[in-house]
Amino acid sequence: QLLNYMKNGIITSRTIQAMYIPRSKLDVAATRSELSNVGVYILIGGEDEGAKKKIYIGEAEDCLQRLKQHNRSKDFWKLAIVILSRIKHFTKTHIKYLEWYCYNLSAKVGRYKLENSAMPGKPHISEPMEADLQDNFETIKILVSTLGYPIFDQIQKPKRSNIIYCKSKDAFAEGEYVEDGLIVFKDSVCNLEETKSAGSWLIEMRKKLIDEGILVQVDNVYMFDSDYIFSSPSSAAAVFLGRRANGWTEWKYKDGRTLDEVIRQTDDS
Repeated sequence: QLLNYMKNGIITSRTIQAMYIPRSKLDVAATRSELSNVGVYILIGGEDEGAKKKIYIGEAEDCLQRLKQHNRSKDFWKLAIVILSRIKHFTKTHIKYLEWYCYNLSAKVGRYKLENSAMPGKPHISEPMEADLQDNFETIKILVSTLGYPIFDQIQKPKRSNIIYCKSKDAFAEGEYVEDGLIVFKDSVCNLEETKSAGSWLIEMRKKLIDEGILVQVDNVYMFDSDYIFSSPSSAAAVFLGRRANGWTEWKYKDGRTLDEVIRQTDDS
């Protein structure tokens, strides 16, 4: 029931339709008539803007025209996901509520950095309408995640047996290896100084984390002020240790087995 079909960048589930539009293909997307309807959209940045990928959440009565405006005025985004009603059920009030709800949940989850200059307001709606829109949102959440962007998915700390650790000197980190990278949990502690051979990429990565308030200095260490997902075990280990590191051997389970032994060697056997 999740996916009725996926074709030409479109995914549908029940009455909700998600259109995946690379910015470079906006002219191709413009040929689809449904894009000119009422909807909610998410602009998503590339990998190199900062520690967290940037997003912008908005609504429009004509999504195509709004995307064209953003194409002229906003530089950061690489693709858009547009949420529409296949049966043209959405009204201005509906999308105002969904914009507000999507923005607030994304801010609470904290996986991405919101680029909106102002927080959307919550429109006044009836309880039955709110219940219907909450049901619509659950479908939106699934579709957006299916497209590879878990913007609304809460990070849950796993059972103790699945937690991995990175320890050295003053560093003590807890994390979990997941499909989209390695989650480092809030309050994990990093070494303050980088080694001389750390490399410019590592220094720049730590600087981005500090600038965005993810890493905060506490006495003689850095501490993670929120959960954060690294793209690889090695980048996570390097940030914690302040040096080049092989994350597959630095991250270990409570019983001493390395991430490599549990994940990669098991997969090869």
